[in-house]
Amino acid sequence: MADQEKITINLGPVDLGQIDLLVDQGFYSNRTDFIKIAIRNQLQNHSTEIKRYTTEKFFVMGVLEFSRERLEELRQSGKVLDIKLIGSLMISDDVTLDLARETFGKLKLFGMMKAPGDVKLFLQELGRKH
Repeated sequence: MADQEKITINLGPVDLGQIDLLVDQGFYSNRTDFIKIAIRNQLQNHSTEIKRYTTEKFFVMGVLEFSRERLEELRQSGKVLDIKLIGSLMISDDVTLDLARETFGKLKLFGMMKAPGDVKLFLQELGRKH
């Protein structure tokens, strides 16, 4: 199972009550089921816009994983990463801040990131610059 990000939303009592009614009547197994389906439906409704944007801006959709070994190979070859990603960026726990600074040039991420604390902070700041 792919990593998931937990989100929190605030709903008014009427909206929540209507969701609970649909759950009670068996349309959905629980509130989370309703919310996930609603989100998927909205993403489907906007699929044309998402496809156009990702194609024009050369985004990748999915999960990118970088190990220390892979980043060291990139550093040795003098390559710097320019990543545009919709999905999840996974950096192994043994990647140092210095290695990340030397191998990540640009980052635009729509989604979630798992990385060592200092590396994550660096990459988040890098993403705000671009």
